[in-house]
Amino acid sequence: MRDLGQFQSFLQKSEDPQNPLGCLERVDRLLMRQYLAHLQKTCVRTSLARKLSAIKVFFRYLKREGVLAESAVDSLSSPKRQQYLPKVLSAEQVGQLLDVSPDGQRLLVLRDLAILELTYSCGLRVGELTALDYDSVDLDNHQVRVLGKGGKERILPIGRQALMALQHYFNERGRINPDAPLFLNHRGGRLTPRSVQRNLKKRLRQFGLPTDVTPHALRHSFATHLLDAGADLRVIQELLGHVSLSTTQKYTKVSFTHLSDVYDQCHPRSRKK
Repeated sequence: MRDLGQFQSFLQKSEDPQNPLGCLERVDRLLMRQYLAHLQKTCVRTSLARKLSAIKVFFRYLKREGVLAESAVDSLSSPKRQQYLPKVLSAEQVGQLLDVSPDGQRLLVLRDLAILELTYSCGLRVGELTALDYDSVDLDNHQVRVLGKGGKERILPIGRQALMALQHYFNERGRINPDAPLFLNHRGGRLTPRSVQRNLKKRLRQFGLPTDVTPHALRHSFATHLLDAGADLRVIQELLGHVSLSTTQKYTKVSFTHLSDVYDQCHPRSRKK
């Protein structure tokens, strides 16, 4: 609705006084190109593609309902998406974030540490993390059952430090029902992704780390550090729950150290002795 409202405002400003806008039939390829040129002044390509997509869907709806005979926007191609390198923390920064416990209420401090340890240990999306229930975690077998995008389930191993952090949190929390949320807010309800992000920023400020780091950066760091240590890209794909390997391949651009090592070991003219 916001994208369509912006398009409507543009149409009203570009309206010809001699030919006032009576319907959307005056929208043609020339006018759409003018609008896209107008958007390029303030929008990145990702936003531009989304706005064009919203307009295309709206015009298809008008055509299907018989309001318009033809759609002037269907033939317009979307701009190529920008490729962003993921924000990652170094292993030292992750260690600083996880190895030092700040002052505060013990239960909340242990909860936040367990959240960060589990996110970094398993490469979880923040939505996957907050959707976990107590019975999603199997401490005996060192694994967690995660429901990812598209309702796809995956079983992930939990690292030793994350297991310890979870056990400390459970001990402090007391008796827990199996179907209870894994992580609770201070009111006893399920913790939200926004709260996780807010608590992380508070912890980052306490330790003097970059405050633009998000919970998703821990997921990126998880993948990058595995790749640096020699993990196979297919294994990382399975752990992250990516459908396509091309989505996982963006981490090879971040992990130049890994690429250099593979090159030095495999290229016949660059093999290390």
